[in-house]
Amino acid sequence: MNITKLSSFDVQLIQQKLNRNEENFDLIDATVKEVMIDVKQHGDAALKKYTEKFDGVKITSLKVQPEEIVAAFQTLDDEFLNVLQEAKQNITDFHEKQLEKSWFNDKNDGIILGQKVTPLERVGVYIPGGKATYPSTVLMTVIPAVVAGVKEIALVSPPDKDGKLHPYVLAAAKIAGVQEIYKVGGAQAIAALAFGTESMKPVDKIVGPGNIYVARAKKFVYGTVDIDMIAGPSEVCIIADNEQNPVFIAADLLSQAEHDEMAASILITTSFDLAVAVQKEVENQLAQLKRKEIARQSIDNYGHIFVVETLDQAYRVANLIAPEHLELLVTDPFLQLSKVKHAGAIFLGPYAPEPLGDYFAGPNHTLPTSGTARFSSPLGTYDFLKRSSVIYYSKEELKKVTDQVVRFANEERLQAHGNSLKVRFNREV
Repeated sequence: MNITKLSSFDVQLIQQKLNRNEENFDLIDATVKEVMIDVKQHGDAALKKYTEKFDGVKITSLKVQPEEIVAAFQTLDDEFLNVLQEAKQNITDFHEKQLEKSWFNDKNDGIILGQKVTPLERVGVYIPGGKATYPSTVLMTVIPAVVAGVKEIALVSPPDKDGKLHPYVLAAAKIAGVQEIYKVGGAQAIAALAFGTESMKPVDKIVGPGNIYVARAKKFVYGTVDIDMIAGPSEVCIIADNEQNPVFIAADLLSQAEHDEMAASILITTSFDLAVAVQKEVENQLAQLKRKEIARQSIDNYGHIFVVETLDQAYRVANLIAPEHLELLVTDPFLQLSKVKHAGAIFLGPYAPEPLGDYFAGPNHTLPTSGTARFSSPLGTYDFLKRSSVIYYSKEELKKVTDQVVRFANEERLQAHGNSLKVRFNREV
């Protein structure tokens, strides 16, 4: 990991050091559009064709059958089953706190105003395959929808070379409360969820991470359906003072680096000695990792250490980055929390490492990436709820405000708007 000393808040230098080159999406978008049009026109046949083309397997049935789920549970040892159940409870407890309720304000004068909160009816969940298996993502994406009251949840995930989904994904889906599971991935799965096929009903919203083809497909279907976010490569940022343990910091940086080659692991510290110690410790630990090739590329290309003069400067740098995960390894982290303005999830102290949030603590691990924490939030129960305004006026109260509303309408040259009120009181229209 490279070390950069920052004597001032140099925005251009920071961005230059952390730059993850924007991909040219033209070729990707052309492929995605072709796939989506094909799925829209040819349904299941197109899904099977692209599953064979991209995943290298012929499938006869897109939908996972009950016996496949039973078989999945038979491969699950009791210990991990208990871990899944504990994680489910923690995630459920946290997301129940986010529930919104309908409310009404009766002014006792013939006016009632309010907001009606209604869960979405049908949601699609995308679970990646490929480099790793993600039962944790199943829990994190499905449970908030269940807590919100969504009635129908359809999960899609790419099959392996045997035409199967990983048993841990199937088990987690069943535990979380999924009703439908389909063996299809990529842009074709997003198209199927958005437009529907013979096997799949269209959904109202699509959530869950995926590769660049999935991300671009989600971007294209937004408007036909809602989506959670366009997830990019992930990142962890750690702010550390000179009292911290370099072994802990290196381990946390590498826990993010092993995700994929474009993951970014960043340390901001007030101690040059700590920076050097972490730099050495990253190399020591990296050599022991099973996914060291992936972690190596991530650390070499997107890992960085900034040495700053004060903690206040460290927070300014972190807020500029607006990281997906932010660890505060500082004395009295609760006292420092108010200085954080932009972060997807904030981990306080040396015993709240980022992987705790990935799997078990309860807050969602589906987080805004690539600086989007400046304006967006983690996936939550609120993402599966919609709000309708409620307005009631008595005849007497409407009459009192008719002149004001008509004046507004006239100023906007919308005569029929004003007439809508006038006719109720036999006024000339």
